[in-house]
Amino acid sequence: MKKILVVAFFSLTLLLLAAFKRPELSAGDDLLHGFRIVEVASVADAMEQLYGTKAYMYHDMRPLAAAKFVGPAVTVMLKKEEHHEGAKVQQGMLDLIDEAPAGSVYVMVLEDGLDYAGIGGLMSTAMKARGLAGAVIDASVRDTPQIAKIQFPVFSRGIAPSSTVNHYRFAGKNVPVKCAGVEVRAGDIITADMDGVVVVPREKAQEVLERAQKLDETEHSTLPFIEKYRSIREAVAKFGRI
Repeated sequence: MKKILVVAFFSLTLLLLAAFKRPELSAGDDLLHGFRIVEVASVADAMEQLYGTKAYMYHDMRPLAAAKFVGPAVTVMLKKEEHHEGAKVQQGMLDLIDEAPAGSVYVMVLEDGLDYAGIGGLMSTAMKARGLAGAVIDASVRDTPQIAKIQFPVFSRGIAPSSTVNHYRFAGKNVPVKCAGVEVRAGDIITADMDGVVVVPREKAQEVLERAQKLDETEHSTLPFIEKYRSIREAVAKFGRI
């Protein structure tokens, strides 16, 4: 009888965990498709209007080339530590690339890493081959000619020729990280374009998307009004958006 009760308890626990687990997003998900269409600036405004939250990364998080992408985050953290053990202590950051589902956004944080290149041509090529949507690196990058050649979209906070080998250790994958001023959890939606990078918590995504769509609709209606009447004052008075 006790054995039956124990089995029933664990079965119920597993069912409850499954019920509360955030649903996985695939590259073709309708929610992701909606975020691909709206402007990143509208998503940032939506997060601020709904939750009073600054959800956009620091202004120096910039793309190597014109880019726009959306996808669920996979995260990796590297801790600063001088050593002589080579690249083997960073294996986890490579494993994450091979494990990440197609359409994911690789979000990497290096502790005090602005003078170090978190990724280069090899890792970018692997991400491209695996079908990742893009990468957001809270550090610098290198091998920019190769990244440009394969046209893989990368946002970073700088460019540097340096390596992380013997300077960093792998500290965790798919763990919460603070990337360029914004908390990112695995599965959160990353939306990026030439205006910058915004993070949307997965559980808030539907409400944020709906608000961003309304903001986009208003702005896109305002533009022809300004062109026709040549007055931004009248446009703002009519549409209430600036």
